[in-house]
Amino acid sequence: MQSTTLAAALAATLLLGACGTTAPRVAAPTSPAEVGELRAGSGYLKGYLPAADLPDSLALLPAPPATGSAALAADGATFRTLTALQGTPRGALAAQDANLKFPKAAEVFSCALGMPISEEATPNLNMLLRRTLADAGSATYKAKNRYERTRPFVVFKARSCTPGEEAELAKDGSYPSGHSAVGWAWALVLSEIAPDRGNALLQRGRAFSQSRAICGVHWQSDIENGRLIGAATVAKLHANPVFQAQMAAAQAEIAKARATGAVPTRDCGAEAKALATSELIAP
Repeated sequence: MQSTTLAAALAATLLLGACGTTAPRVAAPTSPAEVGELRAGSGYLKGYLPAADLPDSLALLPAPPATGSAALAADGATFRTLTALQGTPRGALAAQDANLKFPKAAEVFSCALGMPISEEATPNLNMLLRRTLADAGSATYKAKNRYERTRPFVVFKARSCTPGEEAELAKDGSYPSGHSAVGWAWALVLSEIAPDRGNALLQRGRAFSQSRAICGVHWQSDIENGRLIGAATVAKLHANPVFQAQMAAAQAEIAKARATGAVPTRDCGAEAKALATSELIAP
């Protein structure tokens, strides 16, 4: 009887304590000035994760395909197949996908999501994408810097779909693909907060990464391993309270936008047609 009474008293005390306290509210900034840039003037905002918490791409990934290997031969075959799409509507879309700068980059998933994304209308959703970009992209650099893989357009002395970026890309390691990591991370995050659009969002994320092969700036193995780093980054992000708070706020913004009938400003019909063309030959 005594132990039962004690247990009841403890339970009551804990209950009163729980009722009398409120969990601290986590702030999820939507102001770029408050978040700050990775590098002053770059336009890229800081991510959610400190460098020590990023996935270790060097530990997670195998070495890129070796010279003379069947895997490298497959990479070369895919390069020849997909770069043939340059000059087509799918090639034009690949060139657009190369742009990671906001506000333009916010449009990438608007058709798949079925609504516009902007700093003005959906500030939390916009910030979610901007900060996730930094984390997923940064997570690729341990492997990039270790392997310093030469990009395919350099190896084959070919043109890319973004000639203005070729000089800079030629100095940056190809393996794994940072764009692929970013695009897949975006697709995973968006499909979680808009699960009814999950298939379309994941398909667009895959196409976004394949755009890098169409542009000739990444090997297929760069792209596939970039997706792995994107997924590993999202897993890490789920332990970050600011990310979690921004996810919840972004989900509320999506519900509100749908309630008001907001629609994408992008030409979704043309995008769908361009993507359907490449899916016929994509590896």
